[in-house]
Amino acid sequence: MAQGFTPVVEFYGANAALLNQRLMHWSHTDAAGIETDRLELTLSIEGLESLPSLSGKIGLRVGYLETGVVEKGEFFITQRTPVLFPMRLMIVATAAPFSVADASGYRQRRSASYGPTTLGALFRQLVSRHGFSPRVAPALEGIAIPHIDQSNESDMAFITRLAKRYSAVTKPINELYVLAEAGQVKSLSGQQLPEVTVSVTADNRPGERAFISAKLDETSRSKYQGSRVSWWDSAAGQQRVVQVGIAPFKTLRQRCQNETEARAVAEGELRRVGREGLKLLVDCPGNPLLSAEGLLLLDETWPAYMQGRWSIAKVTHVGDATTGYRSSIIAGGLSA
Repeated sequence: MAQGFTPVVEFYGANAALLNQRLMHWSHTDAAGIETDRLELTLSIEGLESLPSLSGKIGLRVGYLETGVVEKGEFFITQRTPVLFPMRLMIVATAAPFSVADASGYRQRRSASYGPTTLGALFRQLVSRHGFSPRVAPALEGIAIPHIDQSNESDMAFITRLAKRYSAVTKPINELYVLAEAGQVKSLSGQQLPEVTVSVTADNRPGERAFISAKLDETSRSKYQGSRVSWWDSAAGQQRVVQVGIAPFKTLRQRCQNETEARAVAEGELRRVGREGLKLLVDCPGNPLLSAEGLLLLDETWPAYMQGRWSIAKVTHVGDATTGYRSSIIAGGLSA
């Protein structure tokens, strides 16, 4: 999809007319992992006799007049903040139904024990009771869980902890709740995402519409090439250790209940270390195809040490009359 020159942002659903007519600034954050997609809007309310009552779902499409728009999903308005002089209304909306009522008890603390089971089965059990349609990556479906306790924590917190244990991505989006391997080339809704190529122009200067800036961070995590996890051998009455990869090893503090579980945790951590050892930050002209969990390709116009494929962890799209349409990317280096 080529980029055009005339940015377009469209809202549909509840309050669409008001949003489209009075929009001054918008920001859409598309994040991987447990962070919920977030939409922030600034509206002009000059001339309105009363504060608009906003409810229901609003949909977002973004793109360019010359090349078309891309669907970005639906959001629930969770916060509105009026500002006086100038008359503005700040709106926050999220992609997950985090309503104040919380009818299904998604954020209600509870204690329970599970197992023996599998990661896929437990995830489906947890999210289905809140009205979500679960989606589980095949590689994570059959991971054995002999026993695990949910101790005075909400299902939301427990699901988050469960995913982190196996270095997975879990996220609610619209009616879906997805458990996936981090860095997959699929969106969390199950649709294939395109690989997005970004090029640096020959005349790359601040103030130009096509200006790109970037920063590469190398963290200490990239120095690990293996992971080590302990497990308790009840038959022998001693602690044993599973090692994956090569030295230097990162030692995880948690202790697993058997060798299979320890190996799954160690392999997940090794994938995470390899992916997150390098972090790339890019600010570029707005591109609606950039999405969390997709792939970013930096071509030969970039310095050699930045070229190649990167796994997108977070994208923030921003638009207003002053800056135009821009995208800010946080991406991790791929381990392979």
